[in-house]
Amino acid sequence: MPAAGALYRRALLGALPGLGGGRRGPGLPAVELAARGVTVDRAHLADYDRVCGFRLTDRLPATFPHVMGFPLTLRLMTAPEFPIPLTGVVHVGNRITVRRPITADETLDFTTYAENLRPHDRGRQVDVVLIGSVDGEEVWRGVSTYLGRERKPGGGERRDGSGRPEAPAATARWRVEPRVGMQYARVSGDHNPIHTSRLGARLFGFRRPIAHGMWSKARCLAALESRLPDAYTVEVAFKLPVPLPSTVSFALLPDGGFALHDSRGRPHLAGLLH
Repeated sequence: MPAAGALYRRALLGALPGLGGGRRGPGLPAVELAARGVTVDRAHLADYDRVCGFRLTDRLPATFPHVMGFPLTLRLMTAPEFPIPLTGVVHVGNRITVRRPITADETLDFTTYAENLRPHDRGRQVDVVLIGSVDGEEVWRGVSTYLGRERKPGGGERRDGSGRPEAPAATARWRVEPRVGMQYARVSGDHNPIHTSRLGARLFGFRRPIAHGMWSKARCLAALESRLPDAYTVEVAFKLPVPLPSTVSFALLPDGGFALHDSRGRPHLAGLLH
């Protein structure tokens, strides 16, 4: 696996004037990256489980292969051919399909590629696909949708401007402390400064650090852990950021959906399990 820290440094340097920042091209890189023989560090898995609220077991949470393969997707997204600069990119959605349970004694092969570059009312969106396989069999697939905001609107998909529906009744309320930003960065390898630094957050327009979207998804799945089948798909749309610290309300919906809202009923996350 590539070193995530070096890739972040390259992305930040590339965003500086005169050093190659900005959009690099109109299309997607015609490349698929692969990493073979990736093993599970059980201590790392246990730390991840604690930070996200999962039980300590040998079965990998659905979101853990995303963390295992994250350096590979980061390498793809920091390539000069990738059409959207990493700095300022917004993670707007994530879909994970678990084909069967994966245990900590299994060795995974990962592949990643980008697809479906499309216009959006605020710029452009792209899907980054990460596939986990065991002995040639696909056992896990994740699709992360990223928005690259651009001054010139790209047309295409628009944000729904209709009135916000009433927030569902809370099943649980969680206090999200400031340490969650650093803790999740440590177990995920995603050290984006908007999650770990007040200064870094302000540079990107946030008054204070915000929680990682994938931490929010993982925390919701931890709350649903006893209800999860052996094979399923879980997709989420990330809405408003979760500022650190804050109190969020988790709601389980009757149709297999779930949601996170703030104390005023504004949505942080909308999810569906099927």
